[in-house]
Amino acid sequence: MSVQDGGQGALEYHPCRYGTSRILFRGPRRLLDGAYVAFLGATETYGRFVEQPFPALLEDRLTVSCVNFGVVNAGVDLYLNDPAVMDLVAGARVKVVQVMGAQTLSNRFYAVHPRRNDRFLRASDRLGALYPEVDFTEFHFVRHMLGRLQAISAGRFAAVTDELRMAWIARMKHVLTQIRGRVVLFWFADHAVPAGITGPAARDPLFVTRDMIETLRPRVQAVVEVVASDRAVAEGTRGMVFSDFEACAAAELLGPAAHHEAAQALEDVLMPLVWD
Repeated sequence: MSVQDGGQGALEYHPCRYGTSRILFRGPRRLLDGAYVAFLGATETYGRFVEQPFPALLEDRLTVSCVNFGVVNAGVDLYLNDPAVMDLVAGARVKVVQVMGAQTLSNRFYAVHPRRNDRFLRASDRLGALYPEVDFTEFHFVRHMLGRLQAISAGRFAAVTDELRMAWIARMKHVLTQIRGRVVLFWFADHAVPAGITGPAARDPLFVTRDMIETLRPRVQAVVEVVASDRAVAEGTRGMVFSDFEACAAAELLGPAAHHEAAQALEDVLMPLVWD
């Protein structure tokens, strides 16, 4: 029940697993013994606080099973660290890969948790040498750590963002090579793809630029960019389902109106790819 309607309940996501993967995905569980479309991505693909996220909306429109492999706060590493999921995604007729932030993957400066990619694990000797005045044991989340580093030295922080960009491109190329076939790269946010690098305080997905996406264009069937309309953004949390405790988190995310816009844009691209 939505907060606007006076309810206090949280949304039921029907968590499920696929194959031998240890990751809990959003259910109800879909059958994978026929044709299906696979959706990889982060919080937006998972559809946190949204009863019918865009993969579920597209299942009705495409009349084919749409499997939501999205995970809250996921990065590219989550998929590369799970061969069982990668095999299932490779078996899909079409794959939709949401553009995920570059901060949520391990690189030469720091390591993230293999399944909870927003969690900071440790700094490398390289990062320690770049920021010798920082005690990295105080950080638990990547965004917090990056914000502190930028505040200390924007000049030194440029070396970190350069590393993140290179790591993101390399890791994305690896993912696209493994899943093969018909892939749609999908940007879904409340803002357009930026021309230049933004800081840790910006909106997700962090540190991904238009040049980075264009680098991948030859490797995919299509690039779909959906920027939520002013009308959808103005809806706020209307129609979202969350408890009082989750209200602040819900306010940071796109709601049902934006998911309908995403489904509409993807339907036009996916229909011929699924049924040709």
